[in-house]
Amino acid sequence: MQKRLTTKDYTLFVMLTVLFLALILTMYMIDRQWLKLSEVEQQAREQAQDLREIRKTLGKIAGGQIVSSSAQGGNDDIPDSFQRAWQASQLPDYSEGDWLVQSFASNIKTLTPLVSTDRYASDVQGMIQETLLTYNPDTLELIGHIASSWTISDDGLTLIYKIRNDVSFSDGVKLTARDVVFSYDFAMNEKIAAPRQRAYYRKIKSVTAIDDFTVEFVFKEPYYNSLLMSGSMSILPKHFYEKYLAAPEKYNESKGILLGSGPYKLQDPTGWTPDKGLVELVRNERYWGPVTPTYDRVLWKIIEHDSARLTTFRNGEIDIYSARPLEYNKLLNDKALMLRTYHFEYMPPINGYFYIGWNQRRDSKNTRFKDRRVREAMTYLTDRNKIINEIYLGYGEVAVSPFNPKSKQHNKSLKPRAYDVERAKALLKEAGYEDRDGDGVIEDTNGKKLEFELTFPNGNEDYKRLALLLKDLYARAGIAMIPKATEWPVMLENATKRNFDAMMLGWTSVVESDLYQIFHSSQIEDEGDNFINYKNPELDKCIDEARTSVKIDKRMGIWQRCEKILYDDQPYTFLNRRARLVFVNKRFKNIKVTNFGLNLTTTPLESFVPLNNQKYLK
Repeated sequence: MQKRLTTKDYTLFVMLTVLFLALILTMYMIDRQWLKLSEVEQQAREQAQDLREIRKTLGKIAGGQIVSSSAQGGNDDIPDSFQRAWQASQLPDYSEGDWLVQSFASNIKTLTPLVSTDRYASDVQGMIQETLLTYNPDTLELIGHIASSWTISDDGLTLIYKIRNDVSFSDGVKLTARDVVFSYDFAMNEKIAAPRQRAYYRKIKSVTAIDDFTVEFVFKEPYYNSLLMSGSMSILPKHFYEKYLAAPEKYNESKGILLGSGPYKLQDPTGWTPDKGLVELVRNERYWGPVTPTYDRVLWKIIEHDSARLTTFRNGEIDIYSARPLEYNKLLNDKALMLRTYHFEYMPPINGYFYIGWNQRRDSKNTRFKDRRVREAMTYLTDRNKIINEIYLGYGEVAVSPFNPKSKQHNKSLKPRAYDVERAKALLKEAGYEDRDGDGVIEDTNGKKLEFELTFPNGNEDYKRLALLLKDLYARAGIAMIPKATEWPVMLENATKRNFDAMMLGWTSVVESDLYQIFHSSQIEDEGDNFINYKNPELDKCIDEARTSVKIDKRMGIWQRCEKILYDDQPYTFLNRRARLVFVNKRFKNIKVTNFGLNLTTTPLESFVPLNNQKYLK
């Protein structure tokens, strides 16, 4: 039976038609707005580029050089620190634009300068804040950056820097010598949570602005690394940070108070928080450098698990992936992946080291690791060759000390302790440890079992495998080790509060390592980096002597003596130095390995993406 259309049906039909047309119109308007927004964004980028070129030209005119901004002539007027970046900018396919997207394996507790203590925060800060000097990544020599020149007095106590007069912070305020003075004073203020900087700068007597663009550093005594110490100080804008002197607690507890003169900036220099799940930087359009920062944006996504990080890289959502050895060998056989990625294996001369730190004092009481014989036994039980071969598939070398084996600081007579269970058992017995109740775990004379927690970063599969291997190795001598995977911010807090038994971590390294920050007993207090509570007056004296020895040959001999004391004492079980195994998306060009490692993220930026290969904001 057929039904006639009623007035109600016609009304409904009309309403649906109107709704459909409204939807179409809305989609059209959104599409137009999106196109308009894209046009505005493109215009803003072009205007920013024009402003950069005008600013550079005006700067050259002000300096007596009337040079076209598009000149392709020589590079005599390019600062030393920009030579490599300038050469990259002259390549035929060079182009600005695109994003550089990376990842962090754990979240960052804070990005605030001085308060932050981890490498991830340092990576971000290095894109935003700058220093007077920087390293040449090939020669490892210090070269000028914010400083145009410098002089050192005959006695080595006074350094005077001439600062460039064309540098501004990302908010447009000019950088002067007073900002350098403030950076030192701010770090040395006891109310600011900056114990490691105060320890590091303790040898400086004063920092003084002679005029707007001349700053003087005076040292209390000769120090072999005075040029690096003064030249590597991150420059904080006084006008931005000085307000926190009246509210130091607010500063110390902050998560993202970060502004500088570098090539990139936070969109909101006070607004970053860890719950964002990423760190996103935008180009500093006011950047003073003669070469424009390559990428529109630099991002780090927080991806804590190795498998998720690899999947994200495979999907093209991040551009660089540091592989574990087991993954690396498999990925080399992935033909589809190899077609669109480069791969790099390298272990630069300044490669850092990994270790187990034995905490000697916890809750105001000495621990079992206070006894040198116990620490030495733990090193004998740690089969480091097996670790390198089974966990890292040969991509590494055994570490003897903080000093690179190729460094002149290293005493070549010191050889890694071999894996020796019987020697370890003898040392433990000498220290009073035996299996007194027959349960397979050794006890001290009071019947307390040799049992401890080994804290290590969560989310890293190699660390987990290594912890299980160590548990088995230590059990062979009757030691009960409990692996404890821990979130990164919690690990940092535990280290600061000395709230752990043993901790497995790594330190980055520099051209000439200074043992003071990590092993001098003065660095136990004020939440310093001697978080294992290690004290040895002989080593303290040796470190102090090395730091005041300006003559390099004499100093190297002293460092080798210091190394021998550490070797005998084993405050750390030094595990290994590992090769970096890195994949990079092939759309990036001019990627090279230097003595600092891969140049993809070093500033001034040398890498770029040719226009036809760009993925973002086309």
